Amino acid sequence: MKTMTQDIIVIGGGVIGTSCALALQQAGQSVLLLDREAPGAGASSGNAGHIATEQVFPLASTEILLQLPKMLLDPLGPLSIDWRYLPQITPWMLQLVSNMRPKVNKRSADALSTLNRASLTAWRDMLGSINRTDLLQEKGSLLAYEKPETKASLLTHMEKLSTYDVPVAHLDGAELHEHAPALSKRLLGALEFPATAHVTDPLKLVEALFEAAQQQGMTYSQTAVTGGRLTEAGVELETADGTLRCKRVLIANGAYAKPLVRALTGVKVPLETERGYNLMLPKELDTLPVAVTSAERRFIMTPMQGGLRLAGTVEFAGLEREANMKRARMLQQHAQALFDRPLNTEGAEPWMGRRPSLPDSLPVIDRTGPKGEVLLAFGHQHLGLTQAALTAQLISQLYQNQPTTYDLEPYRLSRFRN
Repeated sequence: MKTMTQDIIVIGGGVIGTSCALALQQAGQSVLLLDREAPGAGASSGNAGHIATEQVFPLASTEILLQLPKMLLDPLGPLSIDWRYLPQITPWMLQLVSNMRPKVNKRSADALSTLNRASLTAWRDMLGSINRTDLLQEKGSLLAYEKPETKASLLTHMEKLSTYDVPVAHLDGAELHEHAPALSKRLLGALEFPATAHVTDPLKLVEALFEAAQQQGMTYSQTAVTGGRLTEAGVELETADGTLRCKRVLIANGAYAKPLVRALTGVKVPLETERGYNLMLPKELDTLPVAVTSAERRFIMTPMQGGLRLAGTVEFAGLEREANMKRARMLQQHAQALFDRPLNTEGAEPWMGRRPSLPDSLPVIDRTGPKGEVLLAFGHQHLGLTQAALTAQLISQLYQNQPTTYDLEPYRLSRFRN
């Protein structure tokens, strides 16, 4: 058994954990970062790269409920459930349906809006503090549509967004093609979100945060955390390399957080795995100026240093089931429909990652335990990249017993206590 001298152990080397480790280190705390993989190698490396400040509505909606039968029948649709996983996910789905109640749904939307509204500023501050603002492209994004009937629903969506002060404008076909000339003329228009952004390379982003934290004194060990317990002195963690003792711990290991959260808090948190896929087209450089989402096909195309990333689809199939790369490959067909010229698919690389999702679409950002030994930052679903820098600010404030910038009641672990 080894007693660590660091102030806190951060478990999870994705964009959430690494951002938190950097913020804590910058605040004068000494940090040990643990992850079973290299920094950013999990879900963070393959995300869509979109700083999605406009996505203020939770996954739980009556629209999703109406689409459920189709989802179960279409294994390659934008949202699918592996029928073999139905017994495991049914309780979670029932909680999801419960969160569709208007008051509960609005409460989640309000809480998501609070985080998203401040997320881009938080990223500016964090990347500015390490002189890496070059990783962030603040050029907005587009939600494009192909069918005339889609326009009416998007205009209604604009009205809903206005209640959350989300900057948005409607572009007709000519205006859309002025913004993104490579797109097919079959596209009829788009919503433009000027207060969004994208990163040039999600993996390089995490690596930059990691390197900056190391330069400030953070240490790192690549090892799996297999269990833990609270003690009079703090926390004991079981790892693949033995037992570690520490005073405080931050659980930020995304989709893998559930067992450790239960071990250290006693709460069986309803955390599920939202499996996301992408297809990277390395030969499609500078194809688009900004991230473009298809309203009908429900996927996103993001320009990156390494090419054009096609990302999207949600699959519920658990942590362990093998990836269904047909879901990644189908993104090529969807993307091709949005261009008049053939896309260059040479060297296309499919990918699948596991995102942590809670039934109310809100993350857990909290500090708990008899002596405040356990900090929590997980469950950000597909908004992990968007909310990471702000989450790091809030975790740093919690650790230092400072007043938090925002009321954290909607994000407390206690909302799941039995």
